[in-house]
Amino acid sequence: MKRSLGLITVALIVLTVAGVATAQRYGRGDYGAAAGMGAGMVILMLAVAALMIVSMWKIFTKAGKPGWASIIPIYNFVVMLQIAQKPEWWIILMFIPFVNIIIAIIIAVAIAEKFGKTSGFAIGMILLPIIFYPILAFGDARYQG
Repeated sequence: MKRSLGLITVALIVLTVAGVATAQRYGRGDYGAAAGMGAGMVILMLAVAALMIVSMWKIFTKAGKPGWASIIPIYNFVVMLQIAQKPEWWIILMFIPFVNIIIAIIIAVAIAEKFGKTSGFAIGMILLPIIFYPILAFGDARYQG
């Protein structure tokens, strides 16, 4: 687990440095600097998205669900509801503003419990998902559904 998190951290640092280098390369004027920083941010956002997709893929497979479901919009929420053992009709609640936030919190807490984690870990999944979802995915947590 420590090795995986170390590799992820190194990858994010490398991508951030690449973004800064891109910004400096195109930074010959105000517009060039903005374009370079924009490119750097796009690279960083793609890296974060890739990390979250890989993490969700691994969490799904740990729970006995197909990993490819993590990249299908809406269906991935259905699978998360299945992992959390919540009613699948709750997917409708995900389309209601503000209610979707409450449902997402309930799902995160239930998923943490199904993997044997505490409510403190669930709070981490809610507030810092970029850190806690990879820990859940690449750690030694087992699905206890």
